[in-house]
Amino acid sequence: MFGMGWAELMIVGIVALIVVGPKELPILFRKMGQYVGKAKGMAREFSRAMNDAADQAGVGDIQKTLNAATNPVNTALQGVKDATTSFTKLDLDPESETGKLAAERAENARKIQAATARKVAERKAREAEEALKKAEEIEAEAEKLAAEALAAKAEEKSEDQA
Repeated sequence: MFGMGWAELMIVGIVALIVVGPKELPILFRKMGQYVGKAKGMAREFSRAMNDAADQAGVGDIQKTLNAATNPVNTALQGVKDATTSFTKLDLDPESETGKLAAERAENARKIQAATARKVAERKAREAEEALKKAEEIEAEAEKLAAEALAAKAEEKSEDQA
């Protein structure tokens, strides 16, 4: 914040405590927080207004053109992505062969997704069971060690009394 580290902020806080006093310090910090909040809001509003003005002026189109000129491979890939997105959203006649094939593929995709989700759930359940068994083993070991410690302590007391 303002190019200051924690040490500098601590020094500023101590000086403020000495100069302002402990009663007025919370009020001062509250006011400072309000001013910082207002400044951030104004900066955000200014940035939003500048972006809106740039969008209205067509800067976005110019930026896309410059990006296309500087990085043609990425632009080509984005074009392919756009084409595949528009291709997958075709309105096909359900009675045509293409429509039937598309419906069949969509059904197969749903089945694959369901099977994958089922396998993931089974794997997570198996991992949870294994973790539960491991926790039970650890608890049993802890109880065994506690019992051994109590027995050793009792034996030590009986030796001391004897």
